[in-house]
Amino acid sequence: QVQLVESGGGLVQPGGSLRLSCAASGFTFSLYPMTWVRQAPGKELEWVSSINRAGGSRTYADSVKGRFHITRDNAKNMLYLQMNILKPDDTAVYHCAQGWDTSGPQGPGTQVTVSS
Repeated sequence: QVQLVESGGGLVQPGGSLRLSCAASGFTFSLYPMTWVRQAPGKELEWVSSINRAGGSRTYADSVKGRFHITRDNAKNMLYLQMNILKPDDTAVYHCAQGWDTSGPQGPGTQVTVSS
């Protein structure tokens, strides 16, 4: 079955950076687009960014455009999210998901807290 395990979250000051990773197993990773989603306390799940199967096409939510960068390594079955210039509003649990949006299988998530 699909297994997705995120890592790399933590506490960071505003303006700082973090790199999230997602290890995928149980399916042919290279055949699926992949997505990062997040859920802030008291808010609904929010789509953050998606990448196509080959990694050459990426899309971003307006709230993270220019600050976040999604990549993947199909040889290692890994998905990444480089997050720069972090803001308190980026505080959330970040999940990787199979597919283009929030509807696919997701991992348990990694907590990102942006605070001084």
